Amino acid sequence: MALSLTFPDGSVKSFDDGASALDVAKSISISLGKKALAGKLNGKLVDLDAPIKADGKIEIVTKDSKDGLAVLRHTAAFVLADALNQLFPGLRFGEGTATEDGFFYDTDKDDGQVAVTDLPAIKSKMQEIIKAGGQIESASMSAADAKKRYANDKFKSQLADEAGDPISGHKLGDFFDFNEGALLPDLKELKHFDLLSVAGAYWESKSSNPMLQRVYGTAYFKAADLEDDAKRRQEAKERDHRVIGRDLDLFFVDPEVGAGMPYWMPNGATIRRTIERYIVDREVADGYEHVYTPVAANLNLYKTSGHWQHYREDMFPPMDMGEGEMLELRPMNCPSHIQIYKHHTRSYRDLPLRIAELGMMHRYEKSGALSGLQRVREMTLNDGHTFVALDQVESEFQKILKLILSVYKDFDINDVTYRLSYRDPANTDKYFDDDEMWDRSQHMLKAAMDDLGLDYYEAEGEAAFYGPKLDIQTKTALGNEETMSTIQLDFMLPDRFDLTYVGKDGEDHRPVMIHRGVVGTMERFVAYLTEIYKGAFPTWLAPTQVVMIPVKNDLHEDYVNNLKDQMVKAGLRVKVDDRNEKMGYKIREAQTKKVPYTVVVGDDELASGNVSVRRYGEDKAWEQSAPMFINAVKADVANYSRKDARQ
Repeated sequence: MALSLTFPDGSVKSFDDGASALDVAKSISISLGKKALAGKLNGKLVDLDAPIKADGKIEIVTKDSKDGLAVLRHTAAFVLADALNQLFPGLRFGEGTATEDGFFYDTDKDDGQVAVTDLPAIKSKMQEIIKAGGQIESASMSAADAKKRYANDKFKSQLADEAGDPISGHKLGDFFDFNEGALLPDLKELKHFDLLSVAGAYWESKSSNPMLQRVYGTAYFKAADLEDDAKRRQEAKERDHRVIGRDLDLFFVDPEVGAGMPYWMPNGATIRRTIERYIVDREVADGYEHVYTPVAANLNLYKTSGHWQHYREDMFPPMDMGEGEMLELRPMNCPSHIQIYKHHTRSYRDLPLRIAELGMMHRYEKSGALSGLQRVREMTLNDGHTFVALDQVESEFQKILKLILSVYKDFDINDVTYRLSYRDPANTDKYFDDDEMWDRSQHMLKAAMDDLGLDYYEAEGEAAFYGPKLDIQTKTALGNEETMSTIQLDFMLPDRFDLTYVGKDGEDHRPVMIHRGVVGTMERFVAYLTEIYKGAFPTWLAPTQVVMIPVKNDLHEDYVNNLKDQMVKAGLRVKVDDRNEKMGYKIREAQTKKVPYTVVVGDDELASGNVSVRRYGEDKAWEQSAPMFINAVKADVANYSRKDARQ
């Protein structure tokens, strides 16, 4: 019986039943047969020597492809399990697999978990296995044999029960592990790998399950790629806002109080407060009216808005207040701003009506998803909603976008792309079912972008459930893409809440609602900036802008404190380091804390009325009169540190 296999270019060839991916590769060319690592049949990776039993689409996987890297890393996970099994008798195993940037295996043992100090020995054992040069073979095991083999491993036993009968897997010597997908036919390709870390991971990613110990690693085909990866990981570690937040005393999270609920220390609170004051002032100047609204509301509000139906899994359970009253911690601010709109009768003269708030929200995030300030359970959103007449939509959209780009300029955010996010018309469960509304709003959004002449790309299925949106995508410090700002058109909520305004004709009309966030949540934005700046915040944002160091406290401290008072009155954030420590130590610590300006005052400065100034990151200091220095720092703050204000 012949197999009919379709290649990526659309061509079709026949092969004998039971032919393998290797046979297919060799039929194309001898060189491809030598390069082949695995096959990809109907989108699934298969072992190179596995017999193909049905017609389908076939691809040959080589080391030059993303799939090839996945096969290499999957093999590394298998060898990791073999090494762990040899080193730690009685070790229990969860799942192990390749990931986008490496591989892992979950483990559990009674006498203390696998520790980071064990990694060198584990890596050495893996290298020993690889050097021995055994062949990994496709293999299977009956469910009955699996039950006996894993009688003392409840995790593998569960996986075996779920795998069917017989259980497919791979074998190397006496070691067997069941897994889906393809492994390398020869271990000689597994040369360049490293073990990176260990961390807790809940079994099946459920916080109610036992926590296992996950061993992480990565692998590449080339030594240079592994070296580059190590450099990237080191850079990621140095830019990690959680590490910097600890070192600069910006924030902390205390599990005893609540995971995902950050405490802002004075330094972090200063950065956040500076951003909040800046954004409120910018929005007020742009015509927004700032409000405060409650962090909880009657559950019926979110049923009317549709959040309860579409967003329930991300909302905290309602609080039963008795007598039928159910309160909900708000996941979004828009229903609250709708209540502000509804509180008065509105006229066409009121439109556009711009309402903004630094609104606190709560999200029911699972413990495993929480991360520093980037993923939290309580957050404050720089939120705003504009209510407009239909003919004001495009002009208001453009006004909002110009505000966002102006704010980006002040924060030196330059690498942005624009994504128009549309609904998936086939997904009627997720999206409000009104074809006319979606067609109209998506057309308006596109027309506004075309009028501005901005390049954008379109993404189906990325819209909010109530309307399309423009997502402004930025690059993080490590090159990952994330959404910084959004502008969303909404014809649905005004209809659901029966919003009206009195038009020129004296009749009631329905407004259009525009949702927008300029810099997202304070938590995520501070995390983003911390990593972008690597903790070296520009002067206008730095929690301490100037550290002043008297050479001798008894001789110079009065002069230093007088200068400090002048700078504080000028609105600057200044500290005096008068500790009984050596001068070099104090200067180095100011650099470690990444303070923009370090000022030293000794006898010469006292006599001349000057100060000795050192900028963060610079080796040389310069002399400057005290008044000129104060004016220079003020100018540095006033221009948002976009240019050197040194005089």
